[in-house]
Amino acid sequence: MTALLDVDQLRTFIAIAETGSFTKAAEVVNKTQSAVSMQMKRLEERLERAIFLRDGRASKLTEDGQRLLDYARRIVKLNVETIAAFSDAQLSGRVRLGVPDDYADRYLPEIMARFSRAYPSVELTVICEPSIDLLERIDANQLDLVIVTNCESKRASETFRRERLLWVTSNRHPTHTEQPVPLALGRPSCSWRRTAIDKLEALGRPYRVLYSSSNAGAVAAAVLSGLAVSVLAESGLRPGMRVLTAADGFPELPPCHVGLVRNAHETSALADALAEHIVSSLDNLSEAQAAE
Repeated sequence: MTALLDVDQLRTFIAIAETGSFTKAAEVVNKTQSAVSMQMKRLEERLERAIFLRDGRASKLTEDGQRLLDYARRIVKLNVETIAAFSDAQLSGRVRLGVPDDYADRYLPEIMARFSRAYPSVELTVICEPSIDLLERIDANQLDLVIVTNCESKRASETFRRERLLWVTSNRHPTHTEQPVPLALGRPSCSWRRTAIDKLEALGRPYRVLYSSSNAGAVAAAVLSGLAVSVLAESGLRPGMRVLTAADGFPELPPCHVGLVRNAHETSALADALAEHIVSSLDNLSEAQAAE
């Protein structure tokens, strides 16, 4: 094999691997489904290997496809960084990013540092609100790009991170042994709140929502002070917290998914550049898949 791999084909391949569907991937990469299928046919011909297994409506990777995914991510990431290195001066203006506040303090420093170094002439505006509010803002054309948790929107989202969702309590207080269990959770519209309550009800374990807030710092404070038990993504664990397991009477929770939703009203080169920096800074999907 002497010809080089096509980076655009690899980007489409990554989108299919992440969404599990040619149709959903077509929305992510802004191509028709037939164009996506043709790209993957040519990629398989180039590699002389099958990279997809058809499983009903889902498109799962073969063993060779799994091997290719890691290489594809690295190739696309390096391509983006190379282009940025030679085109930084051409991009200027403002880009608007929405981030749930429970991810802002952990993710924003890395995102902002990388993006600022690459695009020093760009103004980055950040709004921190719950995912459901951010989706309303992007629908209203008030944001260019949003990070959402659990990716439950009907719109196309690009899932790039998967984390364990965990029950947490204070490591200095026996709060988790109280009956009913006191909980500190997000607002009623929060998907993590619904998941936690559904799990406890299925188990028949009594609970009461003692504290409700959309502010992650406030919920964490309630946990650390020994007032309540809560649920957090693994990256949100803080010193002084203890993870609760089935041995403590708390059922396993489904994983938390993190993704990107782009503004459907207009395309933006700055938003595309920021999206690439977010994924390259925070992507752990391939590692999470390998661990499953």
